[in-house]
Amino acid sequence: MSNTVKIEDAGPCRKKISIDVPATKVDEAMENAFAAVAHEAAIPGFRKGRAPRRLVEKRFGNYVIDETRSRLCASAYQEAVEENELKVLGHPPAEYFEDIEIEAGNPVHIEVEVEVMPEFDLPELNGIEVLKPEATLPDGIVDEEIKKIAINEGDLDEQDKSAKGNYLTGKAVMVDAEGTEHYNIDGAVIQIPEEGDEGMVLGVIVPDFTKQVKTPNEGDTVTIKVKGPENHEVEALRGKDLTVTFEVTKIYAIVPAPMADIVAKYGFASEDQLREMVTSRLEQRAAAQQQGVMRQQVLKYLSENIEFELPAGLTAQQAARSLERQRMELMYRGVDPTEIEQNMAQLRSASAARATAELKQFFIMNKIAESLEVQIEEAEINAQIVQMAMQQGKRPEQLRDELIKSGQAQALVQQVREHKTVDKILEDAKIEEVTADEFNEKFKDAE
Repeated sequence: MSNTVKIEDAGPCRKKISIDVPATKVDEAMENAFAAVAHEAAIPGFRKGRAPRRLVEKRFGNYVIDETRSRLCASAYQEAVEENELKVLGHPPAEYFEDIEIEAGNPVHIEVEVEVMPEFDLPELNGIEVLKPEATLPDGIVDEEIKKIAINEGDLDEQDKSAKGNYLTGKAVMVDAEGTEHYNIDGAVIQIPEEGDEGMVLGVIVPDFTKQVKTPNEGDTVTIKVKGPENHEVEALRGKDLTVTFEVTKIYAIVPAPMADIVAKYGFASEDQLREMVTSRLEQRAAAQQQGVMRQQVLKYLSENIEFELPAGLTAQQAARSLERQRMELMYRGVDPTEIEQNMAQLRSASAARATAELKQFFIMNKIAESLEVQIEEAEINAQIVQMAMQQGKRPEQLRDELIKSGQAQALVQQVREHKTVDKILEDAKIEEVTADEFNEKFKDAE
């Protein structure tokens, strides 16, 4: 009654699973499927569950076969994976088994190829050399942050004509060279850069943005052409010649909020209290960035000292996961939401090598977390949400809801687990404290 299972290598991080299911198990599965149908079958002229078998078979025969195939294949596959302790990366969909023939009295042969976790050895994790740059705030950064707050809290002043730095709202439609429409958004926003030529539309960086957009007026329609980033999370946009038509409906300049209004809105008694709050927030951000660059050095060491082939299928899917990971890292460091979106647009333009590096890092950190028995408690996730909420000026419950609705909650769990794993490695690292200038110089030499 047991299945015969054979596991073979089918390429990098890929296994071929061959399963032979004996005829006795096929018959048993068909009988179970038929019994379930017969019990619920409603055929005119007969009470429920009392219709003759031949009538039930005639009416529901195809359904019984489909149900048998579905249950038999799923069960045999799962059993093979568990008994052979395969660490599968994504299971085949049910449709994968649709062509397998099921017939009473005959055995069934199942073949499926799956991608599995790569196998590799870990290097020595103790005594990794790490530079720890100072986390003091540079001169003038508090004033710059307060200016940003003034802009974020400022009012929109509608303009008759556009100029550098202005925001344009309107309808944006993105199509590819074949005419396929990918976005059609009312209320889209673009900004004419104050400096340089680069700008952004619908989350894509346009190198010659100012040359294409110029300074349109209300009612004008601007046509922007751009190449879809090779690393875009939307596969249909990768490498495509894209055209965005943007119909300008409103033009706005931002008038920074007066200091008195900012102080009152944040509930402070004076500008000094506001400055203290901003200083504290920036110090927390600097500390997070300091820990971040130390973690990056550990990750760089691990990546350089561990070699293995990556699963090709997952490498192609890595772009979206890589972007969400980077978004979460920026949120963790307390980066302003507007800056995060600008960073995300830059990341979409990054090479495929970055996505590959991210995937490699994921496997490495997963294995180290398992070897060090790193566990994550709900309290740690909650603490991280509280910290991120403080940096963003939001209530923790509000940020939690946003993470859940946007599907980023799991990315946060992964981020916390990775940080905890690297911090555990840092406990036994050789740490050298250096100034920011020394760090930049030494890190540049190490590149």
